[in-house]
Amino acid sequence: MENICEDEQQTFTKKKKMVLVLVLMNDEEEEEEEEQSSYNIWRPKSIERFRRERERERERERRRIEDMQFLQSPKCPSTLLPHHHHHQQTLNTSVFSTSSNPSLHYFSSTKNTHKRRNLTVKCRRSEYIEPKQPVFNTNSSFIQQDSVGAFTPRVYAGYTIYKGKAALTIEPKAPEFVALDSGAYKVSKEGMMLLQFAPAFGTRQYDWSRKQVFSLSISEIGTLIGLSGSDTCEFFHDPNKGKSDEGKVRKVLKVEPLPDGSGLFFNLSVQNKLLNVDESIYIPISKGEFAVMVSTFNYILPFLLGWHAFVNSIKPEDSVRFNNANVEWSR
Repeated sequence: MENICEDEQQTFTKKKKMVLVLVLMNDEEEEEEEEQSSYNIWRPKSIERFRRERERERERERRRIEDMQFLQSPKCPSTLLPHHHHHQQTLNTSVFSTSSNPSLHYFSSTKNTHKRRNLTVKCRRSEYIEPKQPVFNTNSSFIQQDSVGAFTPRVYAGYTIYKGKAALTIEPKAPEFVALDSGAYKVSKEGMMLLQFAPAFGTRQYDWSRKQVFSLSISEIGTLIGLSGSDTCEFFHDPNKGKSDEGKVRKVLKVEPLPDGSGLFFNLSVQNKLLNVDESIYIPISKGEFAVMVSTFNYILPFLLGWHAFVNSIKPEDSVRFNNANVEWSR
């Protein structure tokens, strides 16, 4: 009896296992069918549709390019032009403008296989800025003109020498011009070189509020340029020369070589009896420093004479006319 019960129990267990295996197999088959069905549904709705849309876009672009090339070619028949056709075309135009001058506007029509097409090129002259005519400034400032006729702002430049007892700064002063009735300009006053002497009141400290200024004329600049060896020069300035107050205000600049021959000695004496001033400022200048001064004098001298303005005003037609004329023997 016990054996029979054990056999039935084993049989029931086997059947139970078989049922579980069948259930699991059915579940796996159903999942595979669902995945396959979802893949088959997604593929035509996504990939195929995307591929067809891309093909249509490429075809439209190819046709548009062909139409544009046909309209631009000389083989385009005249019947497609607006004045040979009795139908009016509505254009959907797009404008492309270039950044260069003159401005170029390009109009192109959209693709339409049943209507005529029009291609228009329209040029518009850009705004042309006339170059400014040079206007000479009559005050004491250098005239500097760039390539388009505009004037650059004023620039201050100088060369300063610092020593233990004093400091010396040289700065140019531009010539002055006057306008003539003919519209031309003439130098009314030559430029000069300003020598500014400032006394020292401490180590590397200078009192520029007490500076004394000496203006070198064109000829005096030439005298300094020509100094060599043991040469000495002396300049006298009196603003009241030839007047009743002559001798009351006096400036004397003396330049002489140093005893050891290493340079020059600049000594400025100022006497002003009206203000009760009697002052003397001196400063030694080495050979290298004086060489820089001479080089600066040589460079700036034509500008102080106003020759830069003359050169800038030369025109080709004027040079031909004046060169052909016998200026020496004409009256």
